[in-house]
Amino acid sequence: MSSQILLVEDEPGLVLTLADLLASEGYEVDTAADGPSGLAKAEDGAYRLIILDVMLPGKSGLEVCRALRRQGVDTAILMLTAKTQVHDRVAGLKNGADDYLTKPFHPSELLARVEALMRRVHKEKLMPVHRFEFGNIEVDFERSEVRKDRTPLSLAGKELQLLRYLVDRRGKVVSRDELLTNVWEYQSGISTRTVDVHVAWLRQKLEENPQNPRHILTVRGSGYRFVQ
Repeated sequence: MSSQILLVEDEPGLVLTLADLLASEGYEVDTAADGPSGLAKAEDGAYRLIILDVMLPGKSGLEVCRALRRQGVDTAILMLTAKTQVHDRVAGLKNGADDYLTKPFHPSELLARVEALMRRVHKEKLMPVHRFEFGNIEVDFERSEVRKDRTPLSLAGKELQLLRYLVDRRGKVVSRDELLTNVWEYQSGISTRTVDVHVAWLRQKLEENPQNPRHILTVRGSGYRFVQ
């Protein structure tokens, strides 16, 4: 099976060389030549690995990395940095990069890093996020702060717990029984109707059109799924 890699690099010669190298190893490679277009392609989280140069036109690789992590995109990121840019390597790791490689590098070293990161990627196990953005909503789960269009929004404790559980499992179908077990811990008197009511409250507060939600979706007969 081919693997999806996004290569964000503005040097045409290096793009061609790396794309051919990765393709020869069976990887399917997509490319972007600047920060904004790289961010746009990476935001849907469809890739297993992003190879991201630090020095990019429009938006630096550090900014792209930081933006992706703030949005909850947990795709593995390999940063490419110049040999002398020690501060960029440190900043990249602090902003959520998984690994870095300094230029110039040997092709075999790049492939080794790629293979190692691919082994660590388990898309079925998304990492919990501390801060998350979707639509016009910003959530800081650690501080229990929610903003809609930059305006503070009040969520009850159980609503915030429910939202975090769904966000941490974004893209997956979560059953009502699972939510009762892990969010409500099967407190006495709790029914599946309680889950539905809390979901309805979340939609009223977070969705632009609660009757036709974009993010907190009902999967008929199964439960709910959060999509970004």
